[in-house]
Amino acid sequence: MTTPPPPPPRNPSPDAIPGTAPDASEHPSPDVPPDRRGGARRRGSAPPREDVLEAAMGMIAERGLEKLTMAALGREVGMSSGHLLYYFRSKDELLLRTLEWSEGRLGAERARLLTRPGTVRERLAAYVDLYVPDGHRDPHWTLWLEVWNRSQNADDDARDRQAAIEGAWHRDLVALLAEGVSKGEFRAVDPDRFGARLRALLDGFSIHVAIGLRGTDRARILAHVREFLDESLG
Repeated sequence: MTTPPPPPPRNPSPDAIPGTAPDASEHPSPDVPPDRRGGARRRGSAPPREDVLEAAMGMIAERGLEKLTMAALGREVGMSSGHLLYYFRSKDELLLRTLEWSEGRLGAERARLLTRPGTVRERLAAYVDLYVPDGHRDPHWTLWLEVWNRSQNADDDARDRQAAIEGAWHRDLVALLAEGVSKGEFRAVDPDRFGARLRALLDGFSIHVAIGLRGTDRARILAHVREFLDESLG
C-alpha cells in the first residue's frame, strides 16, 4: 500500500499546490528553463497551480499524452507523484484541470479575435481557424479527446465542467451568427440551431485532423468549412 502524502501546510500560498516538495536529496529539482516558469523554483516550495498545468500541457505537446504520468509530471515540477495525487485526486482530474487551463487561454484568444475590427464573416473565419486543430497530434485536441473518452464514467461535477467548456464555444458562435444575420451579412438562420450543426461539423472534421486520418489535413478541412458556410449563409 502506498504511504499517503503528508497533509498540506496550514497556511499555503493561495496559488500553490497543497503540500511541500519532496526532500531535495531524494528528488533533485529539475532544471527549469527561465522562459518557461520565470526561473528555477525555490527548493522546498510547492509550485503554483498554473505551473503544474502548464508543465502537463507542455509534456503532452513535446512527448505525447502517453508520456504524461504522475511520476513524470512530478519530476518535471519537482514534486512527488503522491503530492500530485493528493491535490488532483486522480489522473482524470489532472487531465480535466489541464484542459480547463488550456481552454482558458483559448477563450482569451477567442475573445480578442471576435472583438477585433472587421466583418462578421471575417470574425467567423477566425473562429473556425482557432477551432480546427493545427494538425496531427495537436496537443489541445489530443487532450480534449482523452478527457471526453474518459468521461463515460465521469461524475456530475466533471460533466458540468465539460459542458461549461463546450458552452463557451457555442455562445460565442451563436453571438457571431446572430450579429451576422442582424447586419444582413448572413442569410436568415436560427443562430442556435445553425451553431449546433456547425460545431458538430467542426468537431467531426477536427477529430479527423487530430488523429491524422489520411486525406483530412487542416487546409483541406478549412476549405470544406468555408464552402459549407458560403452555401449555407450566402
